[in-house]
Amino acid sequence: MGVRNVLVEGVSGSGKTSVCRELRRRGHHAVNGDTELAYQGDPVSGEPTTGRTHDHHLWRVDEVRTLVADRSTPATFFCGGSRNHATFLDLFDAVVVLDLDRATLIARLAARGDDEFGGRPEERDLVLRVHATGEDLPRDAVRIDATAPLSRVVDEILRHAG
Repeated sequence: MGVRNVLVEGVSGSGKTSVCRELRRRGHHAVNGDTELAYQGDPVSGEPTTGRTHDHHLWRVDEVRTLVADRSTPATFFCGGSRNHATFLDLFDAVVVLDLDRATLIARLAARGDDEFGGRPEERDLVLRVHATGEDLPRDAVRIDATAPLSRVVDEILRHAG
């Protein structure tokens, strides 16, 4: 929905949802991909699956393409993580990854309830592994220090958005 489209990625607990809320509070168009675009699907076929697994957390690519094609706002920020981001990365003018140290991530995950991804011990272990390996994150992205105050994190994202 923007003339410029920005993907804001990061591991669970890095601050994507907080960034989305702050962007909206400041009057920007921001999409919370984890709640508005996500579904559980087979990573190869895209067919819906049941359950809640990290590897099957996908975004509906057709909806991403539709939102990107709508140029009615100056910029749209897509905040969240998906295992199929490689299928639509080329649509974005900028890609940023919220980066944080292990200790901060552990503290943030410990504050989550069981109903939020990363709140259960087995999910925490997975998030910490992904954090250590970077395996599910876009490779050619601008890294932003997500341990900074939220206002500075968002300011930095806006700077990279152009």
